Amino acid sequence: MNPDLQDLADKAVKFASDSGVQYCDVRAEQQGKKSILIENNEVENIKTSDDSGLGIRLVKDGMWSFCSINNPNSFDQIKVAINDAIKNSIHYSKNKKNKISLYPNSTTKNKIDFPVLKKPEIEELLKIGFECSKIILNESKIIKSIINPWYTINSKYFTNSEGSEITQNFTDVVVEMIATAHESGLTQSVNITEGGRGGLEQILEKDKIQHSAKEIASKASQLINAKPAKEEKATVVMNPDFVSLLTHEILGHPSEADRVLGKEMAWAGGAWWKGKIGEKIGSDELNVFDDPTIKESLGWYYFDDEGVETKKTTLVENGILKNHMQNRETAQTFNVPPTGNMRATNYRFMPLIRMACTCIGNGKWNVDEMIKGVKNGYLISNMKIPSIDMKRYNWSISCQYAQKIENGEITDLLRDVIVMGIAPEFFQSIDACGNDFTVRPITNCGKGDPMQSMMMGNGGPSIRGRATVKSVN
Repeated sequence: MNPDLQDLADKAVKFASDSGVQYCDVRAEQQGKKSILIENNEVENIKTSDDSGLGIRLVKDGMWSFCSINNPNSFDQIKVAINDAIKNSIHYSKNKKNKISLYPNSTTKNKIDFPVLKKPEIEELLKIGFECSKIILNESKIIKSIINPWYTINSKYFTNSEGSEITQNFTDVVVEMIATAHESGLTQSVNITEGGRGGLEQILEKDKIQHSAKEIASKASQLINAKPAKEEKATVVMNPDFVSLLTHEILGHPSEADRVLGKEMAWAGGAWWKGKIGEKIGSDELNVFDDPTIKESLGWYYFDDEGVETKKTTLVENGILKNHMQNRETAQTFNVPPTGNMRATNYRFMPLIRMACTCIGNGKWNVDEMIKGVKNGYLISNMKIPSIDMKRYNWSISCQYAQKIENGEITDLLRDVIVMGIAPEFFQSIDACGNDFTVRPITNCGKGDPMQSMMMGNGGPSIRGRATVKSVN
């Protein structure tokens, strides 16, 4: 962290406090990003960007206000922004009946450097990108390969009027890949994202990225000859990659307390289980948690953007709804401790309640045993596109490919498949969870107005339940 930027953050908190605010926190952030786009083994672009600034949040007369400053060059500039924010709070508080109240939080002073075993370099990413591009293009029927490797180096400093001073330094490395096949008028694409919080080891370990490139190219090619699925309600076994998006959309988002309270309804929906804490919402096999402490996931951090220390939070236990993800404000409303889920894309935005690493818990089933127990059903593999109603009650999620299961055996490969269900009905139908728990990287979750894109982890094991399956083409 640039010491001058950190010093401005400290001065901003003191100035706001001296100006009579009830609360103030400041996030000083720096990020450097390098990105490469390779299409069909040719470099389309190499991008480098650097960003730094302050995000200042305060409460005056019981009302939030927020301002951000890109690359501040003087403290006078910051004082003007804070004074304007205070005026906004005073103005809008006149018509606000419910004043802001924050759940108490301990004061923390800490500095954390996240481990990086192999420092990312642009030359190494180019080498990896070309290698993966060649692997994909070597497969029959492939007409296009897109490889997008990138990394960010981040430093975040949080300080508030309660005395906390927290620095977190971390690196993220990610590779996004798409393989597209075409033949006889039919086009099929399969994509995958690999990476995590750390260095190049996140994609190089056990040749992970090369295996993924080979897998998506092979599957895209095979899908040219795959069959469409007939519409039917049947038993489905969903693999961990598909489960990660299912968890994200119909378990994670409705567990965000601001949605439960209806504060996100206009833009991102609410939650069908509002008021159902302590009630049965799924089968005994369903266990759900959010855990920012899962190392190397894109949702790994030690303190959120309110300075709250992170921990694993149980959301659903044996089918019973136990908790929501809380910030300090909603925690006061629900009379529970905050869960450490308050995050912003960067200093330019006011933080929101966001998933960190929301997952379905591991089970005891061997996946082969789960499949053998299916007389007529489908193996659903890898996430694609979700479509969910405003309360996350009715859902449909397309998968990248599926396979028919007949009498416990995997048979036909199926293309253009979409899976549909009703949340409580589907949750109640889950009768098996595998022992193959996996966390997947999510790089583009959107929420808020203005829209914030957030990185996180989501995951779980293979799960078995009942849903409607059909092909969209």
